[in-house]
Amino acid sequence: MRNIDLSLYLVLDPGLCAGFGMVETARAAVAGGATVVQLRDKHADTPLMIETGRALKAALSGTGALLIVNDDVEAAVAIGADGLHIGQEDLDAPTARARIGDDMILGLSVETEALAARVDPAIVDYAGIGPVFATSTKADHKEPTGFAGLARLVRVCPVPAVAIGGLKAVHVGDAFAAGADGLAVVSAICGTRDPEAAAREIAENIRKVHR
Repeated sequence: MRNIDLSLYLVLDPGLCAGFGMVETARAAVAGGATVVQLRDKHADTPLMIETGRALKAALSGTGALLIVNDDVEAAVAIGADGLHIGQEDLDAPTARARIGDDMILGLSVETEALAARVDPAIVDYAGIGPVFATSTKADHKEPTGFAGLARLVRVCPVPAVAIGGLKAVHVGDAFAAGADGLAVVSAICGTRDPEAAAREIAENIRKVHR
């Protein structure tokens, strides 16, 4: 099992990040305490994902923050990203692992207890569990789990879990109480007037409850 700090996991949204841009938003969020940055852009083709990803990798160099690419295996490999995150409708996990090799982190989205229980820790490094709440940043999301549902999924999931879906700074305590290893946030940082301050507030709340 890899030792990955999932505590504050930023998922970039190009629309919400438009004010500062994804690279500057990521740089600010990491300065505020984000430990992972995921490049997610459902409308970008692979060349654009590679271009943005390389800029992100340069911006995050030396910070210790991990760069994860959503869905696009080719881009993740070309960027030399730290990892790839896939959903249930994307590549299956064994194929994704074969494509990215053993050194890259692989994350998998799970929305039900059955899916959580079936995660193979020999292939997948962490699971994204949710949505905890309904969220407008992912229009096709499944039924929200709430914190009680999150706890049930985390309990049966054999790999570290990051909670996602409408989460804000005020939800840190509940997410960790449910057993999550981290919070994945989008609008709680992207699109705020001060992404660094927004990230710092969440990170400080995490430090209070997660030693």
